[in-house]
Amino acid sequence: MELLQTLTTQLGVSEEQAKGGAGLLFKMAREKLGAEDFGKVVGAVPGIGELIASAPESGGAAGAMGGLGGLMSSLGGSVGQLGSLASLTSGFKSLNLDASMVSRFMPIVLTFVQNKGGDAVKNILEKALK
Repeated sequence: MELLQTLTTQLGVSEEQAKGGAGLLFKMAREKLGAEDFGKVVGAVPGIGELIASAPESGGAAGAMGGLGGLMSSLGGSVGQLGSLASLTSGFKSLNLDASMVSRFMPIVLTFVQNKGGDAVKNILEKALK
C-alpha cells in the first residue's frame, strides 16, 4: 500500500508500526465523523478497513485525562480533545512509537488523503483529527 511505503520511508518505522499508526488515526476519524463524511474518506483511501483492523486497542485515556484535565482547560483545550490525544498516544506507545510520532504521522496521512481524494476529503479528515 502506497501510504505504508510513504510512512516507512519518511519516518523510519516498520510496516507494522505504519499500519497501526495510520489505523489509529483513521479509527479516531471514524469515531468522530458521521457515516457520510467517513464514507468519503473510505472512498479516497483503499484498504482503510485493513488499517483500522491493524490499529492496537488503546486504553488508559481516562487516567491520562484525570491528570491533565486542568492543564488542558488552562490551555483552552477541551477534555474531548485530551481524550482523543491520550487515546492516540496510548495506541502509539503500544506500537513502540514515541508520543511525538502522532504529530509526524498526521501530515503524511493528510497529504496522502489529499492526493487521493482532494482538498474536500482532506479537510473532512483534518477536522476529525483536531
